[in-house]
Amino acid sequence: MDGKKIGIIIVVFTVVIFLVACIVTFKGKNLLAVEAGAQQEVGQKIELEVNSEKSDIRLPVWEPSGQYVDLDKLILVNKQNPVGKDFIPKDLVRPAYRAQNRNPDDQYLTREAADALDKLACDALGEGHEIVVTTAYRSYNLQNYLYNNYVKKDGKELADKYSAQPGKSEHQTGLAVDVSSPSVNYKLVKEYGNTTEGKWLAENSWKYGFIIRYLEGQEDVTGYTYEPWHLRYVGQEAATVIKDKGITLEEYLNK
Repeated sequence: MDGKKIGIIIVVFTVVIFLVACIVTFKGKNLLAVEAGAQQEVGQKIELEVNSEKSDIRLPVWEPSGQYVDLDKLILVNKQNPVGKDFIPKDLVRPAYRAQNRNPDDQYLTREAADALDKLACDALGEGHEIVVTTAYRSYNLQNYLYNNYVKKDGKELADKYSAQPGKSEHQTGLAVDVSSPSVNYKLVKEYGNTTEGKWLAENSWKYGFIIRYLEGQEDVTGYTYEPWHLRYVGQEAATVIKDKGITLEEYLNK
């Protein structure tokens, strides 16, 4: 084979190698582009799914948190038994089942009460009832702000029937909690007592150590109008007696 033919073969071989390399590079770039597009699409899908999630509650695995010694759960705070401005319960935590349209800073309970409420809410949800915290612990200053606004709105005489003066609110103990449900748009209204969630609470809250603190017909003893949403943690022993006898916390403690 002469030199001219060898040169032609080398040129042809070089051209073939170049074309193959171009094809591989082109396909590789396309493959990377496809993969990048797929990843972007998946990322956008995940982001959309997260952003479109509108769950109002979390579903934790409930576990008891231990022993509690910081606060007497049978402490009585009412119009005749106030606490001081500096009274702040220890060991405040936020329950897992909370209304998302409320201030999270107002949703704390003592740890024992929070654990009991999470167990209550978890069991209620298992039976098809969504029950969540709207407000719980309130400082003296916050109660003072709320009470004064109610007085401006409705006058002192009427405000005293449904709102506690600062220092006289159970909410300052971290043992009281206002709950609600989607059936009443998470509002605190007397109609809540007629909902399936409100009825479930009235029938079952004592099993978890809670009482409906301000029942209808007990206004002369408690000093406040009917509030089917207002729970007070007293522990299972006291809650059982109060439920069975149909009495108030005041009457239970007096006996």
